[in-house]
Amino acid sequence: MPKQIILAAHFPGVNNATVWSDPRSGSQIEFSSFDHLARTAERGKFDFFFLAEGLRLREQRGLIHDLDVVGRPDTLTVLTALAAVTTHLGLAGTLNATFHEPYELARQLATLDHLSGGRAAWNVVTSHGAFFGENFRRGGFLDHADRYKRAGEFIEAARTLWDSDGRDFTITSSQFDIKGRFGVPRSPQGRPVVLQAGDSGEGRELAARYADAIFSRHHELGDAQQFYSDVKGRLPAYGRDRDSLKIIPGVSYVLGDTDADAQEKAHYIRRQQVTPQTAILLLEQLWNQDLSSYDPEGPLPSADPVLDEGDTIVKGRAGMFPDRLKTANEWRALAEAKKLSIRDLIIEVTGRQNFVGTPDRVASLLNEYVQTDACDGFILVPHLTPAGLDDFVDQVVPLLQERGVFRTSYESPTLRGNLGLA
Repeated sequence: MPKQIILAAHFPGVNNATVWSDPRSGSQIEFSSFDHLARTAERGKFDFFFLAEGLRLREQRGLIHDLDVVGRPDTLTVLTALAAVTTHLGLAGTLNATFHEPYELARQLATLDHLSGGRAAWNVVTSHGAFFGENFRRGGFLDHADRYKRAGEFIEAARTLWDSDGRDFTITSSQFDIKGRFGVPRSPQGRPVVLQAGDSGEGRELAARYADAIFSRHHELGDAQQFYSDVKGRLPAYGRDRDSLKIIPGVSYVLGDTDADAQEKAHYIRRQQVTPQTAILLLEQLWNQDLSSYDPEGPLPSADPVLDEGDTIVKGRAGMFPDRLKTANEWRALAEAKKLSIRDLIIEVTGRQNFVGTPDRVASLLNEYVQTDACDGFILVPHLTPAGLDDFVDQVVPLLQERGVFRTSYESPTLRGNLGLA
């Protein structure tokens, strides 16, 4: 029997290169946008709806970054509202383990699980710096070594609370010292589904130990297969089997009547996403200096990047370039080989469109990834809000169903049941 494909819908908003100027693009804060995408995902029999988290707007050169959006509402509030307009779709939210507290968050997630009939999921992330911490506690952030320690102990504490079912609890660890009685009974799926998005060694180990699913960023087939093998290979050390952890990369797509038509659409979308201003801003993140005087349609700077990591030009974004000079030289070589301007280079190196072609071609590629153990499914990131998923549900989902690799009806009332998790 072929593996069944997991599908989830990501609501694009904070820190996203969505084409906001497109006349079809809606609001990232009005409930009608969340409602439309969630209902479309449920019409397509998707497993869950996924919300990212923005704890603070990024800054660059002391200004709000061009791609950031003011108006990210609270994740749990939005998901609770969506529970009332959906019946089977899972509801997954990114919620930070660095600044929340176990009792508070475990209670909120258990409540969402009850209100939704067993459809809640928590994407566990950590915060990487004081820039975010200023919003939560005075000068507060954790050292790198402590972030994953707290995340692991946080998940263990939440599990203890969810499993206590009204009995007394005592939790003592390096990060927490709490005791009492949990005020919410055991939820319909036992525990909310736990997702994890870290890719470092610590992140992979945390996922292998605790997570039900990983939100992966590995898109290329060979790279994705290596990641899949690595993480699944860590599971036996924790007494877990391969099917107990699902690997679900975030991907985008562009559909067309022909493959050439889809490629033309993809090219247009990328040029709309990477405006001249955005191209310079993204280049500055590698060069770590003000490049506003450079022509985005011109060549790369001849000077090398500023290597002082202690004072970066962008705030609120994790370090993407462990070796700035090496990456800059790679970009220079690529630009020279392909005769690329700054803007064209940024479009190429920040490409987001992973599956481009006719509906039949995209369906075949998605199925190939799952059947060859590159992943267990996909979190689709449409380039428009909120109607960007419509064509996929109308044109690709029926083809996956015809191939016998995607459901025609929901198997279970709970998210765990639909994901095939205990």
